[in-house]
Amino acid sequence: MKIIAVDDDKLVAISLKTILEATGKVEVAALGSNADDAVRLYEEHKPDVALLDIRMGEVTGIDAAKKIIGRYPDARVLFLTTFSDDEYIVESLKIGAKGYILKQDYDDIVPALEAVMSGQNVFGSEVITRIPELMNSGSKGSFDFERFDISEREQEIISLVAEGLSNKEISARLYLSEGTVRNYLSSILEKLGLRDRTQLAVFYYKEVRG
Repeated sequence: MKIIAVDDDKLVAISLKTILEATGKVEVAALGSNADDAVRLYEEHKPDVALLDIRMGEVTGIDAAKKIIGRYPDARVLFLTTFSDDEYIVESLKIGAKGYILKQDYDDIVPALEAVMSGQNVFGSEVITRIPELMNSGSKGSFDFERFDISEREQEIISLVAEGLSNKEISARLYLSEGTVRNYLSSILEKLGLRDRTQLAVFYYKEVRG
């Protein structure tokens, strides 16, 4: 797997390269130290995953990821940072990043990269425990589900996805088969023009819970 790694602390970037390449599973094609590097290196190397720090001066890793994903919608961006700020977590979800893990979780980096490569979204243990709280904060909004032909059952499924439940857990909660839940979920994503469960959870957080 080929990646680029961008961190404003050059020593951290070099150490990260050493650690990852020592596993024999990762090729670090290039290192960068700021958001401009991130965009430039992505365009030069077209890596499988872009591993980006978030705080990198005035222009953040979030800003860089927006540019990368805007130009390359299939880009896989994984944030690796010491900061678990709520604002950054929510913003990373909104822009379509594939994951957000903390630097303290060094043992989780390679498994996270592999998971992202397989199409999963990955969030570190400390981050994932906070997402439901963020998703459910605020008062319920007045989103017009009827305009999108979203049934009451589909609304239930949306809220359960936002709580972090798997298809199996949702099927048990609603007394439906997993296949039926999958069909409902596919229909919901198509109606709302969303890609995956993570975007659906963000939609719920922004538009429904408001």
